Amino acid sequence: MQTSVTTGFKAAFRRYPTGVAIITAAGPVGLTASSVASVSLEPPALSFSVMDSPSAQALLRAPSFVVNLLGPASAALARTFAGPHGPRFAPGQGWEVLPTGEPALTTALAALRGTPLQLVPVGTSTVVIAEIHDVLLGPPGGRLVYHDRDFIAQH
Repeated sequence: MQTSVTTGFKAAFRRYPTGVAIITAAGPVGLTASSVASVSLEPPALSFSVMDSPSAQALLRAPSFVVNLLGPASAALARTFAGPHGPRFAPGQGWEVLPTGEPALTTALAALRGTPLQLVPVGTSTVVIAEIHDVLLGPPGGRLVYHDRDFIAQH
């Protein structure tokens, strides 16, 4: 059975598990991303992509942001930040504001504060390449992966 390239592309990536992050900026604003990748050690840099949404537009305008790499304890929070509704940055979710103004998740495996080096528009998305200035390591252990349109916590 022949499928369109778009349909096949979506199906292919549903089969491919990825890590999960919540990307945040002052405002506060944030969204869930499963496209974070290490790019360079010198300078420390990473990339992620965002689709066109109000949260994504606010992140793209921000002078700096935090990429919160999530562990298994953050599955519910990842779901909340993946949708358009739900409590964000609510008391009890484990947020602290860094001296530079961005919210960071205290339970994240790591929180990486960075600034954009390059924004690359691709169709309805934008790829962000960012230099990392600060790394805050959180509690180790377990993993949270996005696979087949679900967040799967592994302890």
